Amino acid sequence: MTSDDLPIGRRVARWRVRRQMTQQMLADRLRRSKSWVDKIERGARTLDRYSVIQELAHVLRVDPEVLLGQPQGTPASTPDGVDDIRAALARYDTSQAPPPTDELRRQVGHAWLTYQHAHYGQLVRLLPGLLDAAQGARSAELLVQAYRITSSLLVKLGEADLAWLAADRAMSAACDDPLLAATATISVGQALRAQNRDRLALAALLPAANRVLPPPSRSGDQEVCGAFGDQTARKPLDHEGEGDHGSEGDHEGQGEHRGRAVGGTLLVQAALAAAGCGEHRRADELTDRAAGVAANLRRYDDTYRTSFGPVAVELARVLVVASRGDAAEAVRRHAIVVRREGWRRLPAEYRGAYLIDVARAYLQVGDLRGAARALVDADSVAPGEVRCRPLARTVIADVARAQPAPAGVARLATLVGLTR
Repeated sequence: MTSDDLPIGRRVARWRVRRQMTQQMLADRLRRSKSWVDKIERGARTLDRYSVIQELAHVLRVDPEVLLGQPQGTPASTPDGVDDIRAALARYDTSQAPPPTDELRRQVGHAWLTYQHAHYGQLVRLLPGLLDAAQGARSAELLVQAYRITSSLLVKLGEADLAWLAADRAMSAACDDPLLAATATISVGQALRAQNRDRLALAALLPAANRVLPPPSRSGDQEVCGAFGDQTARKPLDHEGEGDHGSEGDHEGQGEHRGRAVGGTLLVQAALAAAGCGEHRRADELTDRAAGVAANLRRYDDTYRTSFGPVAVELARVLVVASRGDAAEAVRRHAIVVRREGWRRLPAEYRGAYLIDVARAYLQVGDLRGAARALVDADSVAPGEVRCRPLARTVIADVARAQPAPAGVARLATLVGLTR
């Protein structure tokens, strides 16, 4: 067992011995009883208050992160390299010869995977070269994807204005392709929401969704989706072609489903924007409509990296419910949705981002313990989401200011270099 694997009480005992202190000596300096020290070291008493951990660290002459089992070094922070991305976006003439389309497609796919695994430091380094290559190529689809990845990352890094520029470039690159334009609008909406311009985001997202989706009917999207056949309605999201089912019609159906996934994602983003505007009833209606779209999707090739489906809609519903202050209902729904099988199938980035949003929602209703749990879970799922995003640092700081600060959040606060 390494030092980092030890319980905190064992680490306290090790450092006490290194400082040539008895339990009584440590207890005297802490103005506590020897029995208290003994219970801490044996793990019989939980050490869950950051102020106490700080006090112990001061007496033992070590940093709190050492007692918390975290390696010392430079605190996690927003990755460097945003200026290089800005410079790549400012280059209108790329002299380098673009790679073959297949190679560029591979690079774009790798960048998406890097993003979905929340490896933001690595992605910051990749994007300038990818943008140069994509801007010199002749593929509108790959250029739109490169701009979308760039915009998504910049939103994460707190560069919302630059993210909007990249999203706008994606819109321009989409030209007259309605589906590519719809995918670019997802990025536009996310960038506007990151700027707290929810009403503008809603104005962009909803018309785009209506352009790629059939109009909602009184019976909901379930009946509208009947065009895809009874088999789709019977087995949403679980149907996979087998045997000789890979016909041309199936390929066309895949395209239809990809389009509906893009439309559903636009509805989800529009619902979140409506909630941000305080239009809670409209947010509920948009979420319901997105749920109707998701219920009739069979398993599809997520070419446009939307991660759309029933679970994604339910995650949005939790945030919409929380935005109107219904904490009990939000907590109830959150507990249910994260136990669903589809939750673990979502990319790490998606789950981590949702958990940070949930932490913010818990904070808004004064539930510090719920916020702390969500942050710790987010760090477990996608460390980059917590350690690289300025938004996450703000939430961590708000929770860490509580007295007593939960030990898990105290550890995160140390990791990201926050001063309490």
